[in-house]
Amino acid sequence: MNEQLIKNLSTELKIKPEYISNVLSMLADKSTVPFIARYRKEQTGGLDETEIKAIEDEYRYLENLEKRKEEVMRLIDEQGMLTNDLKQDILKQTELARVEDLYRPFRQKRKTRATEAVRKGLKPLFEVMLKQDVSEGDLETEAESYITEEVTSVEDALNGANDIYAEHISDDAQYRKVILREIKNSSLIVSSKKKNAEDEQNVFEMYYDYSEAVKRIPPHRTLAMNRGEKLNVLTLKFEHNIDRISGYLSSKVIKENSKISYRLNMVIEDSLKRLILPSLEREVRNDMTEVGEAHAVNIFEENLKSLLLQPPLKNHMILGVDPAFRTGCKLAVINPSGTFVDKNVIYPHMPVNKKKQAEKIMLDIIKKHNITLVAIGNGTASRETEEFISELIKNNNLDLPFIIVNEAGASVYSASEVAREEFPDFQVEERSAVSIARRVQDPLSELVKIDPKSIGVGQYQHDVNQKNLSEALDFVVETVVNQVGVDVNTASYTLLEHVAGLSPQISKNIVAFREENKGINKRSDLKKVPRLGPKTFEQCVGFLRIIDGKEPLDQTEIHPEQYKNTYKLLDTIGASIKDLGTDEIKEKLEKLDQGAFAEKEGIGLPTLEDMVKSLIAPLRDIRDQYDTPLLKSDVLEMKDLKSGMKLSGTVRNVTDFGAFVDVGVGQDGLVHISQLSNRFVKHPLDVVSSGDIVEVTVMDVDVHKKRISLTMKAEKK
Repeated sequence: MNEQLIKNLSTELKIKPEYISNVLSMLADKSTVPFIARYRKEQTGGLDETEIKAIEDEYRYLENLEKRKEEVMRLIDEQGMLTNDLKQDILKQTELARVEDLYRPFRQKRKTRATEAVRKGLKPLFEVMLKQDVSEGDLETEAESYITEEVTSVEDALNGANDIYAEHISDDAQYRKVILREIKNSSLIVSSKKKNAEDEQNVFEMYYDYSEAVKRIPPHRTLAMNRGEKLNVLTLKFEHNIDRISGYLSSKVIKENSKISYRLNMVIEDSLKRLILPSLEREVRNDMTEVGEAHAVNIFEENLKSLLLQPPLKNHMILGVDPAFRTGCKLAVINPSGTFVDKNVIYPHMPVNKKKQAEKIMLDIIKKHNITLVAIGNGTASRETEEFISELIKNNNLDLPFIIVNEAGASVYSASEVAREEFPDFQVEERSAVSIARRVQDPLSELVKIDPKSIGVGQYQHDVNQKNLSEALDFVVETVVNQVGVDVNTASYTLLEHVAGLSPQISKNIVAFREENKGINKRSDLKKVPRLGPKTFEQCVGFLRIIDGKEPLDQTEIHPEQYKNTYKLLDTIGASIKDLGTDEIKEKLEKLDQGAFAEKEGIGLPTLEDMVKSLIAPLRDIRDQYDTPLLKSDVLEMKDLKSGMKLSGTVRNVTDFGAFVDVGVGQDGLVHISQLSNRFVKHPLDVVSSGDIVEVTVMDVDVHKKRISLTMKAEKK
């Protein structure tokens, strides 16, 4: 490891060098991010998964930067032009783009106007111009000696020399650095509608005649304008303070007593318009897009994390309903453990319209399976199905709540290989009904089966680098799965493969092993699973739970490497393993001098604190701190909403400009960022997350445009 890079990283991330070094060593030793975050807190100072990932990513960037510096210095040195000053200038750069700027004058050029002029033998004429001690007339006389078959006139010769000079100015790293700073600080991005562009719904109307300072454009507007440009609706261009930029270059390029200042001003103008500005504009646009994409990915990450952490609705017999008109509403019953029990189909809507028969089938299923919750997908025919079920409940005096489930991605799952493996004899819609029910019962276990990009909680997700998006979302899924933990005896292989250290193949091997042995009774049995070696066991075992197994500690977050110390702890406080999770053990542990015990047994205090938490609450679930979903017993329609009406709703998606809230009318309402709180809100994520239950007041309803404006501001007294 490069110690200097570690020091640089320490300064940038404000993390002690020793912790960074420890993290990098463990990562090099094939330890996973979740394992390091959970079970190696002493070595990292308690860094979380995001901080550990940042160390890994930033160190890789700095390593690549150093490799490029070495390569650039080697290439310049091979040309015999690497001075000590240039070397030091390259070494001190912290951005790859600035290293490339320094290399630009020495890079093997593709065919340009300047390289063609050099090929024609005009470089000496440029060097005469560079001295600036000849008059325009003398320069023209000098140019006569360069006339050849290719250079047919004095004007040809001078134009070629001008081209070499323009590229010479463009290649100067210091000039580029100053102009880049000027663009970022003072230039505008201007957007306008293309002539005859098609934008039927006026999606980009805001940008038809729009300008904003580069330094002030928020990430979501960058991506919106990019999309408009990509769809051939918008034209984007920069507006610079050309006089200031030209003035700066003139002061640097033109000598005080220059006799060809008029010509050089033309060269500067050409260098700016043809070479410098287009290049730097691309760099600025790329930087803005990179920032916009990173921000959009972060919004997606936060929304996805909140969605995955929604608490499961336990102990319910759930009837899942995938609504449709012509093909009927597919029904699927699952029991409290998520096992499929029964299925059917009803046709309560047009064009089939067998409403009476549908009511009978529904009542029979509800009674036969003691249904305690109905989960309705929010796709086509959702509103009509909701009304049908609400009416059924009222007319039959049933004590049966229902819930509307966001079914984004359910069709993707239903047609997937995973779904076909689970239910090979089911139709796609029947699999979807099972998935809708399971999304309520255990959102995490079901949602991990779906490509995160299909879950529908992103912003501009199709406008960002898809590889970066996939990697970021996979990291979120992995982090959440390991924070929650997995019951090794009930988890699907699709859930297991997100556990630290487990590959898809080993996950399938675990499922096959438990089926063959009628369950896994203790964590140590996992060592017998094919291809699950010692390193994999170390990484995964702490995240795999065994409920009611032979070893009581196997149901906790405590890693087997600490079992010996855990039993010493129980002996010290005079408790038994049978007391796990009782008030008695809690009282005894609260009296423990943790510092003294940790020092005596050589245990890190963070590890001991985690052990204590697990002994007090062995089955604790971080999802318990989040709001449980709203259950309904009646149905509202958009036309029922009135200004001033107060409602409870579920946050479905958070964007840069506000939060979309489901208030149960089939159309999400928008709480604009300005309406989220009485105090100033920098970003909606500072106030709400996907899945939150919030109290809102209706501000305005436009039934025709299907727009609902909501507020979360408290009324002024």
